[in-house]
Amino acid sequence: QVHLVESGGGLVQAGGSLRLSCAASGSIFSINAMAWYRQVPGKQRELVATITTGGSTDYADSVKGRFTLSRDNTKTTVYLQMNSLKSEDTAVYYCNLQTATWPYSYWGQGTQVTVSS
Repeated sequence: QVHLVESGGGLVQAGGSLRLSCAASGSIFSINAMAWYRQVPGKQRELVATITTGGSTDYADSVKGRFTLSRDNTKTTVYLQMNSLKSEDTAVYYCNLQTATWPYSYWGQGTQVTVSS
């Protein structure tokens, strides 16, 4: 079993910064990638940023230049540095871990990010 624990969400004013963390633990084999998604009520969950095992990163157009995804040397903890936050960044942010073995995808419990304008 794999557990993902997220932290770092909260309330921040527009233009401010937050740093989200996601630590994976448990029986972790063959990690393909880790990612952050976000979701607002009534909308589909959207991909924010991804980092592959090789270290390649990809970002949603809406966050490029403002968000940075990184990880620690164990490759089981990722950090999402969010700068120049906007009100439209308000959402519940979910950490996701993708593996090469079943069940192929794990989710964290989510952390609320609220940006006040």
